[in-house]
Amino acid sequence: MQSAKFYAVATLLLITFIACNKAKDKVSNETQKIQFQNIGIAKTKEKRNDIYTADSTEAPEPQKNTTQKSAPKNIDWDKKIIKTAHVALELKDYNAFNKSIHQTVKKYGAYVASEEQTQNNYSLENTITIKVPVEQFEDLMNTLGGDGIKVIERKINSEDVTAEVLDNKGRVEAKKEVRQQYLLLLKQAKTMKDILEVQTEINTVTEELESASGRVKYLSHQAAYSTIHLKYFQYTNPQQKPDEEPGFFSKIREAFLVGVNGIASFIIGLIGIWPLLIFITLIIFIFRKWNSNKVLRIKNTD
Repeated sequence: MQSAKFYAVATLLLITFIACNKAKDKVSNETQKIQFQNIGIAKTKEKRNDIYTADSTEAPEPQKNTTQKSAPKNIDWDKKIIKTAHVALELKDYNAFNKSIHQTVKKYGAYVASEEQTQNNYSLENTITIKVPVEQFEDLMNTLGGDGIKVIERKINSEDVTAEVLDNKGRVEAKKEVRQQYLLLLKQAKTMKDILEVQTEINTVTEELESASGRVKYLSHQAAYSTIHLKYFQYTNPQQKPDEEPGFFSKIREAFLVGVNGIASFIIGLIGIWPLLIFITLIIFIFRKWNSNKVLRIKNTD
């Protein structure tokens, strides 16, 4: 009888021990899973922060193909060079040049981005901004000259943005990878707090990704199309050029006109404040009337 009781108690203790071990293993697994999620979020944040620290580093230069014997003809344009030109021309026949320049722009596959025409007493002037494919830039620039055309200004600036383009492309790829890791963590998140935290990080990375992608597109377009700021003009009345010093009689005439205009402005100003003038005149009249009455009263009392 005692032996039976002993075996029953031993069996009960064994079952209790096994149940406790299973519960402990389950809690340990859940704890490890939560720690894995937190470590994943922390590592992903650390990797995204490393992208910011990499901003100050220089982008690697593109690898050169040492086995290539001859380089392509347009290999220089793979460097993403933005060219900008400023040209000013004095013309003898404004209308003829204005017509021909628009035809030339179409001929080279370019387009006019902006145009502004002005006219005054001594000249007729037009200022246009031309966007031209980079491979046609030199050819179009060489057409801006000829008989009856005086080149006043011709300036070309070049800006190499290759490093910036490569740097932003590297950021785009890195941010895509970070965003993918956050998406995987979002699927593993169980609590609302973890979901909101991961979603916030995804939104931030997405904004940074779109910004870097937009910068790459902008620089690529600027490098693909060069810019020419062209100003051309013709003097319609050479005797009245703006840089000429006026003569003695011209100065006297201008001084006389300035004086006349000043007197006219003064009279117009007085007319504009006529209510105030009437009020001041009335006050002076009342004051003099009161003062004269006061003097009469004093004399009568004496």
